[in-house]
Amino acid sequence: MIYHVNGTLEYCEPGFCVIDCSGVGYKLTVSDFTFSSVCGHVGEREKLFTYLQVREDGVELFGFKTNDELSAFKLLITVSGVGPKAAMAILSLLTPDKLSYAIINEDTKAISKASGVGAKTAARVILELKDKISKQYFAPAETPVSAAAVQSTPKGKGNLSEALDALIVLGYSRAEAQRALAGIDPKLDVEKIIPLALAKLF
Repeated sequence: MIYHVNGTLEYCEPGFCVIDCSGVGYKLTVSDFTFSSVCGHVGEREKLFTYLQVREDGVELFGFKTNDELSAFKLLITVSGVGPKAAMAILSLLTPDKLSYAIINEDTKAISKASGVGAKTAARVILELKDKISKQYFAPAETPVSAAAVQSTPKGKGNLSEALDALIVLGYSRAEAQRALAGIDPKLDVEKIIPLALAKLF
């Protein structure tokens, strides 16, 4: 198993790039996200995490700029009916964090915008991955938060709780998210709560 390749970026175009490692050029299929991250570094050293797919009709090496993107790819291809091509299309549209947010919020429209991914496939992605994503991102926080912050986002208020989870997925700490949600009406829809909280964080 090839865990990563680390060498000189020789060539890059949308969809794939070539990295030279000690005289051997590895062609890697990449998402638009990875392409945009490395395309300006031709001639420079680059490291990409990899996934090797072996089929009867060939072998294909996939490259990812971050371990998070590789992990998201591995999760996506566990979904029934989602192969590497569809997984790369989704990751070309959504970063791992945005994909997690879409799954948690059951946003089939966001996922189905990926090339070749229909509404049924997007719904299947959500159905099969929502629990896994929830466990991965929303484990109990180890960092203590103030009593005031905890009180500002009381348990049992579903919309605030969902908004809290979404803000954590977007990269904010639990304490930051709780402070941003303080004072927001819990009766509002989650889609309205999140922009109000983000406005406080910017």
